[in-house]
Parts: sequence; C-alpha cells; structure tokens
Amino acid sequence: MNLISPEKEQMEPEFAGIKAGRGTRIKTRKRNIAAPLDPASFSDAIVQIYVDNAGDLELVAKSIESSDLNFSRYGDTFFEVVFVGGRTQPGTIKPEEEGDRHPYSVLDCAAQREAILPSVLYIQKTLRRRPFLIKNLENVMRKFLQSLEFFEENERKKLAIFTALAFSQKLSGLPPETVFQPLLKDNLVAKGIVLSFITEFFKVYLKENSLDDLIGLLKKGKMEDSLLDFFPSAKRSSEALSEHFTKEGLTSLVEYNEKKMFEVKLKEIKSTLTTMINDEAEISEVIETVKQHVKDAKFPDIEVIRMLWDVLMEAVQWSGKNQQQNSNSALRQVKAWAELLNAFCTSGRLELELIYKVQTQCYEDAKLMKLFPEIIRTLYDEDVLAEDTILLWFRKGSNPKGRQSFVKALEPFVKWLEEAEEEE
Repeated sequence: MNLISPEKEQMEPEFAGIKAGRGTRIKTRKRNIAAPLDPASFSDAIVQIYVDNAGDLELVAKSIESSDLNFSRYGDTFFEVVFVGGRTQPGTIKPEEEGDRHPYSVLDCAAQREAILPSVLYIQKTLRRRPFLIKNLENVMRKFLQSLEFFEENERKKLAIFTALAFSQKLSGLPPETVFQPLLKDNLVAKGIVLSFITEFFKVYLKENSLDDLIGLLKKGKMEDSLLDFFPSAKRSSEALSEHFTKEGLTSLVEYNEKKMFEVKLKEIKSTLTTMINDEAEISEVIETVKQHVKDAKFPDIEVIRMLWDVLMEAVQWSGKNQQQNSNSALRQVKAWAELLNAFCTSGRLELELIYKVQTQCYEDAKLMKLFPEIIRTLYDEDVLAEDTILLWFRKGSNPKGRQSFVKALEPFVKWLEEAEEEE
C-alpha cells in the first residue's frame, strides 16, 4: 500500500555501483518497483477526514492540505468522494459495496445554490493547492455527465447547479468542452435528460452572469450555434426552443437564438442573391427567389430592404481610386436592379427606410460620400422612391449621419420637385 505522496518518500539513488576489476566501476540501474494501487484505503482516509470534521468544509480543507495522502495517484477517487461520498465501481457511478462513505457530499446537499456553493469553493481552494487535480476533476465530471441517466432527477439537478457554479466561480482551468461535449450522447438527448440538465445550468449561471458571459462559455465549448442539439430530435425546431426557454423564464436566450437564426438565414439569402446578380439572372427570377426566402425565414420587411441594398452595393465592381468610375458603376447598378428594389419598397415607410440605408452607406463609405443626391435622383427616376417620401426625409428625416451635408446636397433636386408640384 502506498498512500504517501511521492514528494514525501525517500528517494533512492538511481544507480548502485558494483566494482569489477581493478579501478573499474560498472553502473547498473536499480529497478523501480511500482507501489500497488490502493484507492480503497485512500477513499476511506478522505471519508474519515470528512467524518472527523462533521462535514465542515473549511476544516476538511485544512486537514487535507496537511495530510500526506497521495493525491497525484488517487485524484479521481478524491473527487468521487467529494461528489458522491465514497468510491464508485470502476467505469460506473455505482458505489463500491465495500468501503466507508460520508453524508456530506455534493449529492447529499439540498438542490439549492446556497447549499452547493461551499463545495465549489472548497474544490477551488483544493485546486489552488494542487492544480494537477484539474484533470481528475475533468475525468470524474465527464464520467458523471455521460451517465446522467443513472442518477435520480434531483441528483441531476444538483450536478447541474454544481456545474453552473463551477463556471460562475471560474473554477481553475475547467474547460467548457469537458461539460458540453459529453452531454451530447444520443440516448441522453433523446430522453430529454440533457435538456433538463442544461436548462437548470442556464438558469443558475444567468443569475450571476450576463448573457454575453454565457455565450462566451458556449463558444469555448463549441456550442454557441448548437443549442438545438440539446433537444430531442422530435423537438429540434426554433419554435420548440422558443417555447421551452420562454416557459423556463430564459427569454434572453430565446432572443439570442432568434438573432443567431436570423443571421444564418440572412447569410444564406445574401449568398444566393449575390450569385444570381453576378450571373445576371432574370430580375423576375431574382424577385421570386427573394420572396420565397423572405417567406420561409419570416424576414421583417425593413431587414429585406437593408439586405437588398447591401448586396447590390457589394456586387459593384469598384475601381480603386477612380472616383468617377466608382460613381458610374454604382449608378448603373441602381438602374439595373431598380425593379428588384421596387418590388419590395411597397410603402412609404419602406421607401424612407431605403433612403436611410443609402444615407448611412454614403456617410460611412468614402467612395459614395458625394453620390447621395445622384442615387436619390436615380431611385426617383426609376419609380422606386416617391416624391412625398423624398420630401418627408428632407424636412423631417431622423437619421443624423451626415444629414446636414446631404440635405444641402439634395436642395437643388428638392427645389425642382417642389416647383414641379406647384406647377401641377
């Protein structure tokens, strides 16, 4: 039996010298005899520390810190004792039939943050003293999470609370993928066990952290785009996700997912539209394709207008520093695809949104800065913008970006519109 830590053992010389002949010394390597593994005795010793200190984790931590127990060899066993009160059978979560147990484990706590937090802080203190134990914590957590179906529902809740608090307290070195990846076992997901676990995890974590913190955690665990993977296949839809997390009071997560889904679908439609524009597809075909995408993805009409303008301008063949060529190219693009814009600018409100979009891009893109009045005039000539919409923007427009200079630049055209209106 070897329960004493290696650093406390007497180190033997690596070689023993044997004389051979006059003045000659032949060196032979002494065999390193491995001490037998005895996790049972180690487990009993840890359990006894818990019992001797009546589960007071401050006292338990002090006793463990001053002990000579071999944590480097029995790290997994240590965390089994912490979580379930004793050693488990190899490869399972079943307790060993023989051996001592204590009633102060994580799973013996109440399923509440206040009851489980002391165990997290106790482990954190232990890891600071013995940082090499983080790998053992990973091993045990991975084993437990892959075996969630063998725990009682209340025990799974306690593990979820512990896991959330471990990340909330930034438990030294615990990688998120250790938690999230083992959860994706098909049988656990299919039974809804994973969804219940991760829901409790989210609820506890978000009580102390922001949504951005949670998203950062999910990114490190390579799960920020995979929330639906936690759902059983029969419920793997955006509607089911929204319904479930809304019911659980996690509306911020619902909004995040809707935003992510919107971004994914927007990227798809922009890619399709860009290809069709570059291939010079028939405008009628392009309009129908966009309408179908908009219907399937339920895009807000304002976002459609913004997207169309972005794609059209991104498809322009810009010519370096030649400002005149750039201006000509942009105006040709507007004229060529005016029918597409017109198909979706179906109200004064959307026409005004298009002007705001043009205004913003002309303000932010030096290539287009002086082109604002010409673009507006072209959109008017092509029947995309109505006179009333242009006058409304000129008199009461609310977008401040470059407004003063753009209003001044548009004055001659507006004056012409007003004079034409008076003549009529």
